Amino acid sequence: MANNTSGALQLTMVGLGRMGANIARRISQQVEGATPVSISVYDVNPATVSAVAAEGFTGLSSLADLAQYNNAENPQVVWVMVPAEVTAATIKAIAEHLAPGSTIIDGGNTFYRDDVANAAWLKKLGINFVDVGTSGGVFGLERGYSLMIGGELEVVSRLNPIFVALAPGVDAAERTPGVSGTVSTAEQGFYHCGPVGSGHFVKMVHNGIEYGAMAAYAEGLNLLDTARRGIKHPTAVGEHTETNYDLDLEQIAQVWRRGSVVASWLLDLTAQAYVEDPELSSYNGSVSDSGEGRWTVQTAIDAGVPANVLSASLMGRFSSRGNDLYANKVLSAMRKKFGGHTEPKK
Repeated sequence: MANNTSGALQLTMVGLGRMGANIARRISQQVEGATPVSISVYDVNPATVSAVAAEGFTGLSSLADLAQYNNAENPQVVWVMVPAEVTAATIKAIAEHLAPGSTIIDGGNTFYRDDVANAAWLKKLGINFVDVGTSGGVFGLERGYSLMIGGELEVVSRLNPIFVALAPGVDAAERTPGVSGTVSTAEQGFYHCGPVGSGHFVKMVHNGIEYGAMAAYAEGLNLLDTARRGIKHPTAVGEHTETNYDLDLEQIAQVWRRGSVVASWLLDLTAQAYVEDPELSSYNGSVSDSGEGRWTVQTAIDAGVPANVLSASLMGRFSSRGNDLYANKVLSAMRKKFGGHTEPKK
């Protein structure tokens, strides 16, 4: 296949999982203006490549096929969207087939300090590096993606047609009161945060906040659920009063979605979960965590910056997986030894 000489940006999406394929689809559906985007796709699973290529993309059989797109006048762009544990190896494998002037975008959840290291050795090869913190998940195809971008200004600016296509657009939210004039890229849903690493740094903190917000909703709804079974309040005379409300949590989520200061997309999704499963019986309550939650807390420790809520929400996820069971047994043992307290068997 001949090099792309049409003037279109040549983009290859590497990694066609939950987000990679939808990013390619979103760009192909939304891109417009003077700079079109020609999209190729690659994944380690050939069947996945065939399935996505059937939608109108050019499928690559190996990373070596990237070499056909090397063009000094129109350097190619490769977007990497693979699991964090194989990102660095994938970037190195891609670089073997790129010419100087090409750009690698890391759109996954990579530690921002790893971005700086990746960019440094790619620079020795004359290859540009851009980190893009990408939020939107499985709904991004329809809703668009919020993009937090790090890299050299000239390199990032050339990629704007891709970012415009992916972003939700200014109409996704009302303009903030007091803001007027030209619409900024941030209002469109993508923002050049600064040099390499800054995009993933902002996305890291974004995910830390997400942990805290999710934990707050979960704790509040847990208290409401407890009230359905009855809460005993001790009184000064050794008696108790009881709070016992027949609460419909799905309806509470619905009313909070409308006009409440805690309304959010997270709450929208929570309400949807209650509609589908009112007692959440299909969920086992074991919550995993991504590297970004841990990195946020570690960075706060390194900086000496209090992050009480974010830290507690991360620890809550550890507890959800039973990682505190032994600690709780030790607590029970100590209570029994110093006070003769016997914990009830579960």
